[in-house]
Amino acid sequence: MKRDPDVIVIGAGGGGPVIAKELGELGISVLVLEAGPWYGNKKWPEPNENRGAAKESSDPGDLDGSLYRRQLTRLENDMDDQVSGKFRWGAADRRRTPWYRNIPDPALLWQSAGIGGSTLHYYANSLRAFPEVIDNEWPINYSDLVPYYEKVEATLPVEFAPTTSKEALFYYGADKAGFSLNQTLDVTSSGYRPQPNAILPPNEHLMDPNYSLEELSHMEGCTLSGHCGQGCPYGPALDKMAKRSTTVSYVPLAMKTGNVTFRPNTFVTKVLTDYNTSGNRQASGVQIRDTWTGETEELRAKVVVMAAGCVETPRLWLNSDLPYNPWVGRGLTNHYMDMVTGTFDEETLMGILGSPSTNPFAGHTSGARLDYPGLGMIENIGESPGMSAQLLFGFSQYGYNCIRQHEGDLWDQQGRLVGSELEKAMEDYSRTLTLSAITDDEVQFHNRVELDPHIQDEHGAVPRVHYEPSKKSKKRREQLTRIATDILRKAGAKKVHRSNLPANYYIHLQSTMRMGFVVDTSCEAYQVGRLYVADNSADFDALGGPNPTLTTQALATRTAELLASKYF
Repeated sequence: MKRDPDVIVIGAGGGGPVIAKELGELGISVLVLEAGPWYGNKKWPEPNENRGAAKESSDPGDLDGSLYRRQLTRLENDMDDQVSGKFRWGAADRRRTPWYRNIPDPALLWQSAGIGGSTLHYYANSLRAFPEVIDNEWPINYSDLVPYYEKVEATLPVEFAPTTSKEALFYYGADKAGFSLNQTLDVTSSGYRPQPNAILPPNEHLMDPNYSLEELSHMEGCTLSGHCGQGCPYGPALDKMAKRSTTVSYVPLAMKTGNVTFRPNTFVTKVLTDYNTSGNRQASGVQIRDTWTGETEELRAKVVVMAAGCVETPRLWLNSDLPYNPWVGRGLTNHYMDMVTGTFDEETLMGILGSPSTNPFAGHTSGARLDYPGLGMIENIGESPGMSAQLLFGFSQYGYNCIRQHEGDLWDQQGRLVGSELEKAMEDYSRTLTLSAITDDEVQFHNRVELDPHIQDEHGAVPRVHYEPSKKSKKRREQLTRIATDILRKAGAKKVHRSNLPANYYIHLQSTMRMGFVVDTSCEAYQVGRLYVADNSADFDALGGPNPTLTTQALATRTAELLASKYF
């Protein structure tokens, strides 16, 4: 009979595989449960067509880069459609509807189910938090995190992004706007710099005419071909793919320890508990549901780690009837974002770049940034045409540009574009530069994930997500958006469009199981022993604005060390 694992990890996204790998290297047996499919594993050659012949995999020999390459396509709708795309929040069977979350319209909760979670479609931006935020607000010090940042940066690895046309234009505009280059990982002052990204350096043969594009895509190193958000299946083997999602980085490393097993298509519906000899409540296992068959069972372990994300982790706590804590699901932050797009004429671009176009899709999707402690940050965005049309011109809280007055505005256009306006904007796509304002939004108790009292699905009461930015957060976003607009104007943009994104544009969700309120400084729950959190929800706040993934992975590395020391 197969013995129970020492640790069960719920979720194989940005944090789950990290803590699994670290525990596995210490000789601790780990079972990672993931609700979605597994791309690139030979045990599931058709992961969206049928359940496959196996329930789990622990042998790194099961991983197949060629299969991963075939399954991750460049077809935007195939990959990114929120209802039926491969990178959606839903079961592996794409014929089924997505798993429901109750959020107000207009809204986009952009998360993905599957081994790798939302790192399947992330930009791989891997930044450290602003030191002053950790030191002044968190219950731990920034110096506590640095060695774990360094370990994750070396493991992925994290590299500064190369400069393509859109980065060069951004740097030019930022310099003209009065900012200087900020050459550091530990940001304490404003300035621009290349993004630290979890993407391998460019292929050394990239400019060699003796190699075809197809040959280059099978070699190690980034091809600068863009489409980072669609998985980037380029490399000689699965664990050598250029974009270092946990699917191709930490998952293979965890499996190589010989102590970690991954089980996809497995939705955890309840955390099980019992009482220790002192009468204190502690985690003892989980209740699960097979997303193909509907079969349920219970699994036991000495420790349970929740790494299901900022929505599903508090939802699971609440559906498990765990002890009441007023901060479970509360304090949601989201980096309250906006985007501005500058359109340039060919003559201007030739004078700056020596090229008549920026080709926004080329290179890393987001390869340059401007840090502004106290406000947040600004980064460039180079999505593919379909995604650009949706996010920049089709999704706004402002309404339709054509029926609004713009007198006195800094922007030539604002809001949704339709008809000839949209057609013209996409005709100019190859001569655009888009900047995203990412706000250091405040923690507010009323921003929350809670259970919907009226709606249930096969996994229990569904989550209801509510976010309303504070006055200070709105002011910060406005300041960042104006700074981004000034950078575009200083770079020579002839027209600037502001998306004016709605508040419910959820990408960087954080802080719904806050350290110091729900979990302690080792990320163990105050009220339930042997229950840990290893995802963005453990963050105390919005980190000052930087993307959360690297901090989550550093915390997960640290938590593994503390967990092992306490219980093993």
